[in-house]
Amino acid sequence: MKRRFLLVGLTGGVGTGKSMVSRMLRDLGCLIIDADLLAREVVEPGEPAYDRIVAEFGRQILEADGRIDRQKLGALVFADPAKRKRLEEFTHPEIRQRQAGILAELMTEAFEGIVIFDAALLVETGGAKNMDRLVVVYASEAVQQRRLMLRDDISETEAREKIRSQMPLSLKVKQAHYVVDNSGTRAETERRVQEVHQALLADLAALDVTSS
Repeated sequence: MKRRFLLVGLTGGVGTGKSMVSRMLRDLGCLIIDADLLAREVVEPGEPAYDRIVAEFGRQILEADGRIDRQKLGALVFADPAKRKRLEEFTHPEIRQRQAGILAELMTEAFEGIVIFDAALLVETGGAKNMDRLVVVYASEAVQQRRLMLRDDISETEAREKIRSQMPLSLKVKQAHYVVDNSGTRAETERRVQEVHQALLADLAALDVTSS
């Protein structure tokens, strides 16, 4: 079956403004699949990942209603790469399964256009290789740090630790087809997003995309 949509990965790093760029692309008519939303769904009570996470990390990560407190869980795994990897082993297969289901439905519906898969860890998990195009949202480390300090009300040291716990943006940029530099003003970012969107439309028109 002929695939009529261009599958585009959107990623970045903490404090780069990826969510803002995602909203801009949505406003331009792109269909957004939000990996963070899927991640929330797969840890709901009754889901397979929920039971595995509670068994692994204990009931202290639960809220009063039995749902997983993502903030508590995040604090638990943030500073421990082994725990973070364990959590990803529970959640990432479930997220990929949901993503595949959405894409299959779009294929069945013969959807035409640009589909954006918005995922913070797209490169780290190897998912970028399954995309037709990769867009990376970039910001200088100084800008990332300032935004995190304001957003999360944390110290400069804590902000720097959050940034450096992630894959360096420079490595993601090397894999990108398009880069959106969000270090400047919103107007500058909007102009760049519009340029990238036009380029993606051209890619969609030129690319022979078929089902695997």
